[in-house]
Amino acid sequence: AWIGWLLALLLGVALTQFKWKDDTGEPQERTGITSASVGVVSILTLFFFLLSSPGVIARWTEGNYRLIVITFSSLSLLWLLLTLYYPGWVGKINPSLLTSWNIMFTLSVVGTILAHTIQFPPGPGSPAVVVCSPAWYQQIPLILMIITFPVIFVDLGIFTGIISRARPTPREMAPGFLLGSLFLVLLIFMNIFSNTWGYVEPISTFFRNKFWLPFLLVLGLVTILTAFLRRHLSPSPESSERKSSLLVPGIILTSIFLLTLMFASMTDRTVQQPPAKDSLVVMTYNIQQANDIYGEKSYEEQLALIREVGPDIIGFQENDSTRISLANNDYIRYYANKLGYHTYYGPKTVTGTYGTAILSKYPLENLRTVFTYSDQDEIGTTEAEITVGDKRFIIFNVHPAGSDLAKMVFAESLLSRAANAENLLAIGDYNLRGWEDAYLLINAEYKNAWMDLYPTGINEHGLDMSGENRIDHIFLSPHLIVEEAVYVLPPESWTDHPVHWAVISW
Repeated sequence: AWIGWLLALLLGVALTQFKWKDDTGEPQERTGITSASVGVVSILTLFFFLLSSPGVIARWTEGNYRLIVITFSSLSLLWLLLTLYYPGWVGKINPSLLTSWNIMFTLSVVGTILAHTIQFPPGPGSPAVVVCSPAWYQQIPLILMIITFPVIFVDLGIFTGIISRARPTPREMAPGFLLGSLFLVLLIFMNIFSNTWGYVEPISTFFRNKFWLPFLLVLGLVTILTAFLRRHLSPSPESSERKSSLLVPGIILTSIFLLTLMFASMTDRTVQQPPAKDSLVVMTYNIQQANDIYGEKSYEEQLALIREVGPDIIGFQENDSTRISLANNDYIRYYANKLGYHTYYGPKTVTGTYGTAILSKYPLENLRTVFTYSDQDEIGTTEAEITVGDKRFIIFNVHPAGSDLAKMVFAESLLSRAANAENLLAIGDYNLRGWEDAYLLINAEYKNAWMDLYPTGINEHGLDMSGENRIDHIFLSPHLIVEEAVYVLPPESWTDHPVHWAVISW
């Protein structure tokens, strides 16, 4: 909402930043209408991809959500106040300096993504890649991106200035907006293919691990268009409008900024650590990006179900909605805030996985993501540790996919990394049935919560989970005790998977 208000005000301000070269009433120069229209759509694309929800950058980088939102908001406020009170200063920026500024912003955005991009294991015999918390130097491009991002306000002022000067008819503007919209659609598909690269061969495979490419293309286009069109505009003279008349817009902008700070500060809330006990409620939940079996949004229903069960640990899969192709909705932050749980998002969105986040009532320690060989979907397993009384648990949240070979490599890696764990909980959407080799390999070392209570796969109520339906599993160390195991099937699970939880004691 706040960025919508800012953008609306920004468009109005931008239209006043430049004057027509000729105010004598003679015909105005009409070059650049199509280019400027493409530029406007490109700027709106940047807002859609990047700036309409600055918190999405926190999922790229594991950066501080509140700090990112506050800094973007602060610079936006400063820029708009300067533009309101001193509207002519933007037009005085040297064209070469402006081009350099655009290049710096482009490089910093792409650099921010590349700093958190990894090289996946190239073959089934390659070792797993372990990713821990980012080092300080990995956040340098992020800092540069935040500092330089106001250049897009200048760019938008140039594009709208060209359109304002030319006074085009809708027919004259249509080609530019159509081309810009086509470009937007192509960029969205590029982003989707960076995540679903194994499904639309041979086109999609090119985009594997190229999350950065759409951003480079749109920012590069804006840089070129700005450099080309800037020379057609002259700076507007200082406005003689009394600054007292701008008091109300200034107050409105400042109020929006303060509201943004207030709501951003309310997004991280954790409950006190529960007392030591001798049992845990463990849940695995494939939320399908917070959609139900019919593809309708169901985040409120999913949240209500979680509250009803009250798990101590939740492993979410398919939680990768903090991306352009899924509208940049951060449901994991929403659930963690509403529940008051500690959280680890797991694989960053730039890696192109489907997501394996962990929420816990207990503080999460030694956070890491492990990537194993994949030939269809990126396989990122989230690992964390918690302490309950005098017991130390290691938690694996998994979501393997692809060929039998890729799943076997995943299973071998899981067993290797869990070899020294005294108390293990390996939960998730395994995409494995009870007769598949990778499942049998894991089951030989650890016990399955459901099958431990119901060896036939059928519980006392006649719920049959012995066949195709059971791919969401909870594995645990053999000495741990399964007190209860429950599956709730769709549509009551409010997703396209069963939700599964178990009560574990010791």
